[in-house]
Amino acid sequence: MSEFATRQIQAGYVPGTPQNSAVPPIYQTAAYQFSSLADAADLFALRTTGNLYSRNASPTQQVLEERVAALEGGASAVAVASGQAAVAVTLLALVGVRGHIVAANQLYGGTVDLFQDTFEDFGIGVTFVDQDDPDAWRAAIRPETRALFAESVANPVAQVLDIGLVADIAHEAGVPLVIDNTVGTPYLVRPGEHGADFVVHSATKFLSGHGTSLGGVVVDQGTFDFGAEPDRWPQFTAPYKRFGELVLWERFGIGQAFAALVKSKYVHDLGPSLSPFNAWQILQGIETLDLRVSRQSATALAVARFLAEHPSVSRVNHPGLEGNPWHGLTQRYLPDGVPSVFSFDLAGPADEGAQERVGRVIDALRVVRLVANIGDARSLVAHPASMTHSHLNAEQREAAGISLTTIRLSAGLEDPRDLIADLDQALAKA
Repeated sequence: MSEFATRQIQAGYVPGTPQNSAVPPIYQTAAYQFSSLADAADLFALRTTGNLYSRNASPTQQVLEERVAALEGGASAVAVASGQAAVAVTLLALVGVRGHIVAANQLYGGTVDLFQDTFEDFGIGVTFVDQDDPDAWRAAIRPETRALFAESVANPVAQVLDIGLVADIAHEAGVPLVIDNTVGTPYLVRPGEHGADFVVHSATKFLSGHGTSLGGVVVDQGTFDFGAEPDRWPQFTAPYKRFGELVLWERFGIGQAFAALVKSKYVHDLGPSLSPFNAWQILQGIETLDLRVSRQSATALAVARFLAEHPSVSRVNHPGLEGNPWHGLTQRYLPDGVPSVFSFDLAGPADEGAQERVGRVIDALRVVRLVANIGDARSLVAHPASMTHSHLNAEQREAAGISLTTIRLSAGLEDPRDLIADLDQALAKA
């Protein structure tokens, strides 16, 4: 290797050489060198597993997948470019074209956009129901229903889902329950322990915790048997047409076939790939997840108690407060603490002047920041009606518990005394 052009490309690096790094390294590469053409052919045909191309996965991403699966008590996981992508690929893989989803009214606004707009373009129907009404869940299920979907703790009003109840309803109908556990976090609640079959995260939020990196993860709990009704789930039990006679359920089995389908089809074809650098940054955040979430949970409860006594606040939507409609479910599902994302309503009418009043309060904040994110080390606020849930109509906002006077708060790691003082001076502007 004596010529300059060859040396500038190949000198100093031998593929596959172990370096014994104590911390997962960033494998910042688009592609991987194969040991032989036969090896490459086997990988592309799914006869073997390994590093194929970074659109599908990278070694750094695989560490993240294994770690989140372990935290959720799952069998396998797939990491993608954002939480929105995680929801999309999960349900596309389960539901397919012309399938149907039953979903809670109480969802993040971006998820509602996906369900009622883009999924409609794909021929996927979605029926929204009150998550607290078991009869509504049952009545909405159709022969073509392929999944039930809800959040463990809803964004932004913090309604706590009776996961076990909804899981039973899903399983009675022979379909899986998919839970978005972004707000709940695997430290506070593990939906798989209560019957959920797939758990989705926006890793951008609490898993990352530092507000620098987008990412999403879906965990297969390894509990749903697609082979029990093979005609209902041909994407797993029939020959996979791009791979000849290969049947994912036979090749990979329970807990692994779903991940194989998502990576080989939906991530491969649509390309919502997680960069190795973002995967690495999210891994750094996960290392302090329990410490951060414990502190944020305690801070949020202290702030919620302050707001509950403030004359400028008409309602505080925090299930850790006695008297909250979901306080009982909190005792059952969240014994280690209540998530730090909740909302409160300003006193006064929810009329045309409400946004101006909300604006005076938010614009007066100096410690708490106006940012369309949650789960950050910084404390953040948003106005759902004009920001994250602005595409919902008035009826949908009411069904989700959101008013024109609702302010969402995500408690960070600052001293709670500073947050309370900041909110107190800002509420004086109301």
